[in-house]
Amino acid sequence: MNKPSPLDQIRQAALYALSAAESLLPEWLPGGTRKGREWVAPNIARDDQKAGSFGVSLDSGRWNDFADNSAHGGDLVSLLAYLNGCRQLDAAKEIDERLRLGLFDLTASDAQQLQECRRQAEQERTASALRAQQAQEEKNLAAAHQASQLWKMAKPADPQHTYLRTKGVQPYLLRQLSRGRLLVPLCDDGRLVNLQTITPDGGKRFLSGGRVHGCYSPLGKVSEGCRLYVCEGWATGATLHLNTGSPVVCAMNAGNLKPVAVAMRQRYGATLDLVIAGDDDRKTNGNPGNRAANQAARATDARVVFPEWPTDAPSDLSDFNDLYLWLTGQSKESRKA
Repeated sequence: MNKPSPLDQIRQAALYALSAAESLLPEWLPGGTRKGREWVAPNIARDDQKAGSFGVSLDSGRWNDFADNSAHGGDLVSLLAYLNGCRQLDAAKEIDERLRLGLFDLTASDAQQLQECRRQAEQERTASALRAQQAQEEKNLAAAHQASQLWKMAKPADPQHTYLRTKGVQPYLLRQLSRGRLLVPLCDDGRLVNLQTITPDGGKRFLSGGRVHGCYSPLGKVSEGCRLYVCEGWATGATLHLNTGSPVVCAMNAGNLKPVAVAMRQRYGATLDLVIAGDDDRKTNGNPGNRAANQAARATDARVVFPEWPTDAPSDLSDFNDLYLWLTGQSKESRKA
């Protein structure tokens, strides 16, 4: 029997790698996530800071970096060669050893070379991760500085602001810039680190590079042993604060509920009466608001509450602000009724 050519061995390694893609890709591209039939991750070969532009097909092994026209390939051998900066033959040997396929007759010299390649690749991955972390920290600091400057420039928000009137809430600590842009403060341990701007039509955005994960917008004073509500959006938090008198911290989105709840529990301890006030995304597949709220409650030994809808309430209402507007006759739907 003829011995397979190096090209045939590379192709075989690529096929075996594809069958093991869901275990290999998290090792090669840490920090990624599966989205459908694709692994999406930061590109460690170019100090990428977040997932989005770099993807690998779990069905074909094809990979592509939309931010770099030169970075693309048709299988997982070429991907590993790209990430490690080595020949495809060496990448195939690495896969062969990792999966114990026995495609190659690896000599002691081959084993030593592979070990050195792995060491160099790991060093580069570590250095790349450190550079990305430093770059992100610099962006965080710049955004925090910008937030501080904008906060100082702004004036107290107008209670008659279109967005506030639409939501039926007072401005509390919000401030306002020109063209009616509201400023919602995001804090970490009481320090301003970011801002969410809200336009009169309800458009929302955070400062570029600013922190959101684990940060929150406070309403009212939190003290040891008090009842504290954790919710998603600011208008929901303002509604809860208005109707309960209790302090509220707004996590700004469902995915941030758990990090914020954990931070509150760690800061104020077991005596804090922590209540997760979740959104009820009834019309969204999987009800992400409900799921995230329950996850946050389980992680922090907290209670969880959701809006209790009247039987005639429209099904597209989802949060406590929607419920408040409906009950007080301020929603568009109730005005039509």
